[in-house]
Amino acid sequence: MKVIEHLQKSGSPLISFEIIPLQRGGDIQQLFSFIDSIIRYNPPFIDVTSHSSQVIYEETPSGIRKKVKRKRPGTIGISVAIKNRYNVDTVPHILCDGFTKEETEDALIELNYLGIENVLAIKGDSPAFKKPVPEGRTCNLYATDLVKQIKAMNSGKYLEEDLMDAAPTSFCIGVGGYPEKHFESPNLMQDIKFTKEKIDAGADYIVTQMFFDNSHYFNYLNRCREAGIEVPIIPGLKLLTSKNQLKSIPGNFYVDIPEELSAEVLEAKPEHISDIGVEWAAKQCEELLNKGVKSLHFYIMQNSKPIDKLFQRLKL
Repeated sequence: MKVIEHLQKSGSPLISFEIIPLQRGGDIQQLFSFIDSIIRYNPPFIDVTSHSSQVIYEETPSGIRKKVKRKRPGTIGISVAIKNRYNVDTVPHILCDGFTKEETEDALIELNYLGIENVLAIKGDSPAFKKPVPEGRTCNLYATDLVKQIKAMNSGKYLEEDLMDAAPTSFCIGVGGYPEKHFESPNLMQDIKFTKEKIDAGADYIVTQMFFDNSHYFNYLNRCREAGIEVPIIPGLKLLTSKNQLKSIPGNFYVDIPEELSAEVLEAKPEHISDIGVEWAAKQCEELLNKGVKSLHFYIMQNSKPIDKLFQRLKL
C-alpha cells in the first residue's frame, strides 16, 4: 500500500520509523533482530536510508591512499527483504547526489519489479567525492528534478524516448521538508518555495527533518499551507541518547536543540540521558497528537531501546 493511502485510511495516529542499512559486510540477521524489536508497534511503513560513495583516506607505508566506496550499500535489498519478511511497506530513499539519471532509472525499475510502491526523493548530503559523470549521461541536480523523473516514469516516460510501450510505474513519492530551513536556503520562505516546486512536480507527501521544538513544526505547517502546499506533512522526531549528540545533531542536520533540553543533558550522568531524551520526546508527541497530527515518524537508525521507553511512557 502507498504511504498516502495509509495516511488517508487510518483512523488513529500512525507511527513509522526510519532505519539505516548495515555497514558493508554486515549480517542481515542482525537487522532482522532489530526489526523484530519494533515490528510490534505495527508501523505502516519503514523508511530505509540510502548513501552515496564516500572518500576514505588511509595511511600506508608509502603514504596516504584515497579509496572510494559505499559504506552502507543495500537499500533496495533491505527494503524488499523487510517487506517480504514482515509484510510492511518500505520507503527506500532515492538520491540525486552520487547517481546518474540512468542509474536512478535502473534502481526504480528494480523497485517496481519487486513490488515496492513508495520512494523518498531527496538531494542527499553533498559527498566529498564527486562521481564523474560518463559522457552521454546526466544527473538530477535537485530533488525537484528527481521527483520529475519519477513522475515521468509513473506516466510511462523513460529516458530512452523510443520505449513507446513502456509500462508506467506507480510510485508514491515523498520528499523532505525542513521546519528550520534547509542549510543551503537563504531563509525559510525561500526554502518553502523550493518545497512547493517539489510538490508541484508531483510529490505526494512531506516528511520533515527532525526538530526538538514543536513551534518550528507548527510554524512550518502553517506557512506551507499559506503557500498552497496541501499534501500531508509528517513530523520527524529524534530521541536524544548521548551528550555527543548535542554537537553531532546540530552539526550534521542543522537543527537547534532547545536550551532547556541541552542544559539538562549537560548536567546529567550518562546513564540518565536516554531518560531525559525520552521525556522530552514524550512531551513533543503528546502536544503533536493533541493538536491533531495524524502521523509521527521516528529517526531511530538501529537503536530501539529509547523507542520502547517512549512508547511505555505514552502507553502506545
